[in-house]
Amino acid sequence: MTEHPEPTRQELERWDREHVWHAFTQMATYEPFVIASAHERTLVDIDGREFLDGVSSLWCNVHGHRHPKLDAALREQLDRVAHSTLLGASNPTTIRLARRLVELTPDSLRHVFFSSDGSSAVEVALKMAFQYWRQREDPRPEKTVYVSLDDAYHGDTLGSVSVGGVERFHTMFKPLLFETLRVPTPTMYRLAAGVAPENACVYYLDQLEEVLGEHSTRIAAVVIEPLMQAAAGMIVHPTGYLCGVRELTRRYDVLLIADEVAVGFGRTGTLFACEQEEVAPDFLCLGKGLTGGYLPMSATMTTDVVWNAFLGASEESKQFFHGHTFGGNPLSAAVALASLEVFEEERTLEQLLPKIERLRSHARRWARLPHVGDVRQCGLIAGIELVADRATREPYPWAERRGQRVCDVALQSGVLIRPLGNVVVMMPPLNTTLEEIDRIAEAIDEGIQQVTASE
Repeated sequence: MTEHPEPTRQELERWDREHVWHAFTQMATYEPFVIASAHERTLVDIDGREFLDGVSSLWCNVHGHRHPKLDAALREQLDRVAHSTLLGASNPTTIRLARRLVELTPDSLRHVFFSSDGSSAVEVALKMAFQYWRQREDPRPEKTVYVSLDDAYHGDTLGSVSVGGVERFHTMFKPLLFETLRVPTPTMYRLAAGVAPENACVYYLDQLEEVLGEHSTRIAAVVIEPLMQAAAGMIVHPTGYLCGVRELTRRYDVLLIADEVAVGFGRTGTLFACEQEEVAPDFLCLGKGLTGGYLPMSATMTTDVVWNAFLGASEESKQFFHGHTFGGNPLSAAVALASLEVFEEERTLEQLLPKIERLRSHARRWARLPHVGDVRQCGLIAGIELVADRATREPYPWAERRGQRVCDVALQSGVLIRPLGNVVVMMPPLNTTLEEIDRIAEAIDEGIQQVTASE
């Protein structure tokens, strides 16, 4: 057997620049930042430097790194089987996970389709909705159009991009996308002229109803991130908007797809964001935190009504023509089950309340800084929007990379965070301590002060 010597630090960095194509990264200017290990909420790079994980390794890590229970679940599953297909077969671990998800979500969501990532979970919901309208007992094949919010982000596959609305990410691919009807993002920060905060929810729901009233005969589904639009800049919706959307979709005979890939699994303070307004969607899309941030896995959950439209004799070809090689992977399912057990054993959601309040205290302070236009918080998620002028809410030019510069300063203090343009994001693992929340907040303070000092 050929022996391969351990690569040097310099080799790793060179290979990283030359061979690894990083997502959403300009490779011409990329500087390698290589994480070699981790423990609890701390990441360790190849030089041994430690960084507090302030964004849950891109919003997916739930219980910290190297959690003993999650590590053990993976090792135990390896002794059984690492992978087996869900195409016409199954395995006990994935079956148990499906059952557990059914127990934890609204009663109407009784069927689980497993994929590998959040984009795919949304793609599955879009295709299922499309096929449902053609195969139900009274077919409605004209219902082919989707409604989504301006600035929405639902992933990077072509279907999920079609219902997305982040122009900077998606304009390039416009010729490849299908038609989508848009309604305004229900932001409370940049309200339309004449709209007061207390009337905002009604205003935004009226806009949605206008679209549904005109086009419901051809609309298959409304797609929404419940409570907060994450990649749009951590935009918090007005209270009552989500349940209002659910009521309107029922009234106009349109399906509701709830994308909880980013906001699910405790991020908003409840296990699922939909719980807070007692909403049961027709499709619930899960990902990121499903496995505690350990392995790729996503799920699309749906109802008996949808499921029944896909049942029939083999020759009718009503089955769902979609699948992923690693969908329902037993290793991923094992660690997902362990993560859900940790929620119970460590009373994770109950422990969140003082952490959410501590973050809120920092948010109040950030809101007073001269170039912070808005601070948006939902549970243990915060977005701090930097602006050139607080009075006019004029944003900083994108090219100035103010948000990234704040993150660069924080990194020098041993805190890893990532921006969304001019919005600095804080979304730590749920078991982050109060002291660690303070440390992340102090690093953000320092970054904002330095980056806006000359203004």
